[in-house]
Amino acid sequence: MQDFLEWAPSGSREHRLACKLRPSRLPRHIAVIMDGNGRWARERLLPRAAGHRAGVGPVREIIEACCRLGIRALTLYAFSVENWKRPKAEIETLWVLLRRYLRKELPELKANGVRFQTIGKVDELPTEVCDDIDNAILETAANDGMRLNVALNYSGRSEIVEAVNALLRTSHGHIEPLQVDERSFGQMLYAPQCGDPDLLIRTSGEFRISNFLLWQIAYSEIWMTERYWPDFRTTDLLEALLEYQRRNRRFGGLPEPPTGPARGRVSVRRTLLSVAD
Repeated sequence: MQDFLEWAPSGSREHRLACKLRPSRLPRHIAVIMDGNGRWARERLLPRAAGHRAGVGPVREIIEACCRLGIRALTLYAFSVENWKRPKAEIETLWVLLRRYLRKELPELKANGVRFQTIGKVDELPTEVCDDIDNAILETAANDGMRLNVALNYSGRSEIVEAVNALLRTSHGHIEPLQVDERSFGQMLYAPQCGDPDLLIRTSGEFRISNFLLWQIAYSEIWMTERYWPDFRTTDLLEALLEYQRRNRRFGGLPEPPTGPARGRVSVRRTLLSVAD
């Protein structure tokens, strides 16, 4: 957190917003559904590929901001299993942008101690894409800073099915029936070491989960914005964090009693939702 305050220009909106945050209540894990590249391009009469290219800048910006804020894990939803339905040229553009990003940003990721990982059926991607991904994973494997998970060829339902099948394989040869609890099941998911996301952010004004981290977001706080991903900036991230800190996370229990004097009711526009609140 202190790193961010020293980095943000004094008097800037980023600095003012960050000063309002309570470091002790920052989320450990943030997940982001990066949506709206195509609509951003269409509104500007540009090809969809231009929207994807414009979306690279916010990726770089949000990764740096999260690192400086001290966020421990960041998961970005980049390509779903369903995205294979898109035109071939658009998909190939995405792979070109991903490879270019990994090669260009790898030194910066290493310098900031970021550990790069992927979740999803990555082995089904083109060979040259897998090679660059494997290299980034290997080059950052020893880093102990923020874990950056990029969801590629990802499906929340498929992840759950794979976890079930992995557990079934462990039961072969056992006489006693397999006993499964939430902890043992969670360990079979893609990135159990990151823990469940505390905060899920979705851009572009859509109000759906899109098959993303279905098990892990059971009690995540959800913040949605109408801003398209190419327009998403550090100030938007800070606004989401401030809204997150206004919430009383009960996890199905009762709210904590107030510790200060009673206050009058204030009408606010609530943009933060909670799954299974």
